[in-house]
Amino acid sequence: MSNFNLNKVILGGRLTADPELKQTQAGVPVVSFTIAVNRRFQSKEAAQTQTDFFNIVAWRATAEFVSRFFHKGSAICISGSIQNRSWTDQQGQKRYATDIVADEAFFVDSRTEMGAAAAGSEAGAATPSYSSDPSSAPSFEDMKSDDDLPF
Repeated sequence: MSNFNLNKVILGGRLTADPELKQTQAGVPVVSFTIAVNRRFQSKEAAQTQTDFFNIVAWRATAEFVSRFFHKGSAICISGSIQNRSWTDQQGQKRYATDIVADEAFFVDSRTEMGAAAAGSEAGAATPSYSSDPSSAPSFEDMKSDDDLPF
């Protein structure tokens, strides 16, 4: 019998608030934030949209990346896994939560749409295109036209 397991999620949405970078007691960077994701469905009358809100947790380099380049309203794409957790509150009630643990965070907006985040970069410095590990991010160059493409 095969023991197949898969826990992968990809979400694209907008941050509902500015992410706030924190550190654990051991000094590990962590950021928690919520993204709003629109879901379309067809009712008997017409197409409609409903918004779902997902709690995201990012650690280490991904946490630093998100807190540096994203703010309330920023479009973001998250790749990661779903994690359940439980605890007992002060009243003795068992509580449950489901979080998305982000392994990677990607830009969705163009540089001009990013506004303040792009303007906050040092002059002449390349803004990372995406990465959970900034040192592994590929380097891209701006193309003036499609004629410059090699294919």
